[in-house]
Amino acid sequence: MLSLNLNKGASHMTQEGFKRKLTAILSADAVGYSRLMGEDEAATVQTITSYRNVISTLIKQHDGTVIDSPGDNLLAEFASVVDAVQCAVAVQKEIKARNDNQPENRKMHFRIGINLGDVIQEENRIYGDGVNIAARIESLADGGGICITRTVYDQVKNKLKLGYEYRGAHSLKNIEEPVRLYRVLMEPGAAGKLIGEEKLRPIQKKAHTLKICIAVLPFENLFDHRGEDYFSRGFVEDLITDLAHFQSLQVISSYSSRKIGAGIYSIKRI
Repeated sequence: MLSLNLNKGASHMTQEGFKRKLTAILSADAVGYSRLMGEDEAATVQTITSYRNVISTLIKQHDGTVIDSPGDNLLAEFASVVDAVQCAVAVQKEIKARNDNQPENRKMHFRIGINLGDVIQEENRIYGDGVNIAARIESLADGGGICITRTVYDQVKNKLKLGYEYRGAHSLKNIEEPVRLYRVLMEPGAAGKLIGEEKLRPIQKKAHTLKICIAVLPFENLFDHRGEDYFSRGFVEDLITDLAHFQSLQVISSYSSRKIGAGIYSIKRI
């Protein structure tokens, strides 16, 4: 596993005149390399050498630069995130084609991680969290697969005929904040697919309408016959029922209206 750490402080390196830049970093690693070496060292060295040459050639063809290639690891950078992802796809397809001619126990698969990050460049080497994240997420990729960060996904999702599977946010060693990861779907027919991530729905604002609150107070019977009181009460009920049909009005019930009327009547008497 490729382990890259920034030993010197970034501020110190900047003071020494080192260059800072934003770049796409590709980290590749052979799966089960130790097992393959234990079974047949000569054959494994021959295979890793051949595959590393293939990967290096594809990186150059996609305008990338090989930064380091210790053991079964390979680190490269690209000025374009799109080029980096296209290169990774080309690498996995070529390795798969070559593995098809190998016995099952001698197949050598690679995991690839790609990150877009700010790095510090010293001559032909690069340092920083941008590099470390690429190396960390590469270890989370499947054999023969490609794992990318959210920053990479945002740049390529509408530019390449690929699909993506959201793998969630991961806490990475020596990285302060969790990193959201995606698996690249290279299968035919996967273009445009997004699996595993719920798309955010636009927030719908509720329209608040102003309602007028109205109460129909009890009518007073001005006739001499108190037996006619039911006419005034009936008129009130009919009026409340008719007003309730208007959606812009909030009509107080007849029971509450009678209590309000009684209160007003008491005040008048005082």
